Amino acid sequence: MSEENQSCSLPSNAEPTATRSTVPMWIIVVTLVLVFIGFVFFDRHSGWFDAKVYAPYGSVEKVEAYQPGTGPNPMIVGKKNYEMFCASCHGSDGAGKVGQAPPLAGSELVITKGFHRLAMIPLEGLTGPIKVKGQEWNLIMAPMGAALPDADLAAVLTYIRNSWGNKAGEITADDIKTIRAEIGAHPVPIVGDKLMAMPE
Repeated sequence: MSEENQSCSLPSNAEPTATRSTVPMWIIVVTLVLVFIGFVFFDRHSGWFDAKVYAPYGSVEKVEAYQPGTGPNPMIVGKKNYEMFCASCHGSDGAGKVGQAPPLAGSELVITKGFHRLAMIPLEGLTGPIKVKGQEWNLIMAPMGAALPDADLAAVLTYIRNSWGNKAGEITADDIKTIRAEIGAHPVPIVGDKLMAMPE
């Protein structure tokens, strides 16, 4: 019986057998080239940890501060009002401007546990010499926040206390209302020495 006849005479219920074969080399090479091109594309377009991509959200807390909540977000409202009323002198980056206003970024008046001194400045104004970050300033600041509603001024101060690397607590409208009641109806610019003698 010939081989051809033998193969044809196999029973129809016979199990097929698997044979091993190798992947063609060209498929492996093409796959590796495509993976390499993908990595190069990702490297050039991902931004990695570039500050231009990820700033100003340097931490989870900062991201959460900008998330929408049940009411107006104090960081968003604060930034808007800061840019409107404060940035022209203190700078959009909080670094201050020579001959105009001291820095707010890293200022010992801003990053304190309490907020009493900081709130007094926009409510009463400031005059006379004051030392900020080791440098003496002798300028006059008008009570820029006296006309703002309590919630708006609280939002500005909260924004200042939590921007440009500052990490301090939130100030509420009730906090501003309390300090406003303490000052009274006729605010008078506070002298730098008197301000620093007050509790935080």
